[in-house]
Amino acid sequence: TRCPVKNFYKNKIILITGVTGFKGAWLAQILHLWGARVIGISLKPHTKPNLFSILKLDRSVKNYFADIRDFKKIKTIFAREKPEIVIHLAAQALVRKSYDEPLLTHGTNILGTANILECARGAKSVKSAVIITTDKVYSPNNQGACFYSEEDPLGVSDPYGSSKAAADIVAQSYIKNGVNAAIARAGNVIGGGDWGEDRLIPDLVRSIYENGAPCQIR
Repeated sequence: TRCPVKNFYKNKIILITGVTGFKGAWLAQILHLWGARVIGISLKPHTKPNLFSILKLDRSVKNYFADIRDFKKIKTIFAREKPEIVIHLAAQALVRKSYDEPLLTHGTNILGTANILECARGAKSVKSAVIITTDKVYSPNNQGACFYSEEDPLGVSDPYGSSKAAADIVAQSYIKNGVNAAIARAGNVIGGGDWGEDRLIPDLVRSIYENGAPCQIR
């Protein structure tokens, strides 16, 4: 059967930040199978095992191990690879870690996002970009709602949520000033190959299995 989305991405040069992460690795694999040329910018995998290695993405993705806070290095990669589409997933994405390392969290999520958008703005090759934030950006005053609307106010108190809300606002400012980009506020994603910290399903499994043996659930 025909797949218009698949056909669209064929032979496109797509840059994915955070390609060694759970979402980034799956996205890179799908786009590679659809015939795209995938460029990655990421930190080295921080878990063993990890999906990036299992999928052998080092063979199918031209990946640069770089910190998105390093503007000069990121700009050099954009100039060298000339991506047509940018999908920004890289982030410090752990809520609990954001309390322990708020400067790292804000630096990565705010400055890192600004760096990616500035590189996209300055690269003639880039036709569009997608900036992934989170549904945690919304004001806690709306926490009792059954669902969120894109018009709901942003603003939270924890370092992770505030950093992503600020990144969202940065992205909005670039969009309003001519950068062809969109924002996707993602919720929790559950799937195979996620060995990160503070993950719902892996932590649930670990709580059931202790020392390699099943625990009795009462």
